[in-house]
Amino acid sequence: MSDEYLDAMTEDFDKVKAAFNRDLSSVRTGRASPQILENVQVVVASYGATMPLNQLASISAPDPRLLVVNPWDKGTISDIGKAIGSAGLGLNPASDGTIIRVPIPALTTQRRRDLVRSVRTLQEDFRVRARQVRKEYNDIFKELESDKEITRDDLKRYQGLVQDATNACIKELDGISDAKQQEVMAS
Repeated sequence: MSDEYLDAMTEDFDKVKAAFNRDLSSVRTGRASPQILENVQVVVASYGATMPLNQLASISAPDPRLLVVNPWDKGTISDIGKAIGSAGLGLNPASDGTIIRVPIPALTTQRRRDLVRSVRTLQEDFRVRARQVRKEYNDIFKELESDKEITRDDLKRYQGLVQDATNACIKELDGISDAKQQEVMAS
């Protein structure tokens, strides 16, 4: 029964790492990547709704300094252009009436430092999430011990396994973060 908890804990740590990777993919590195626009929300006047950009258009990166947004409904071009321009990404989209070209400007030194700071903040948020998973499973094992389902020795062993898994997750998060910081500073 306790092994089921260990499997669930491993899944939870994997979810933390996957979410961290997903959130980091939207951090701009100076190279064009469709993930940069992944979190852009578009207020579509003709639909009367706010929708994610990836549900309104295809996004491609034909070269390292350019994103091309090809809306499925050409009536949404102006709404998409406004959303990209006001998303706080420092991008200036240009439309020709059928597609939107989004040139990716080179990052300034100050902008690179700001991005590294935001990566570190994101890293710390996910380290906290990993610690929350650790606390959750330590509490589960303590409850099992108090209910006499596991022994005191088992509790210590499981707590050690939980700590080892937490350390491994945090180490992996740190490695991912370090790689992203180097990518931001190098590109």
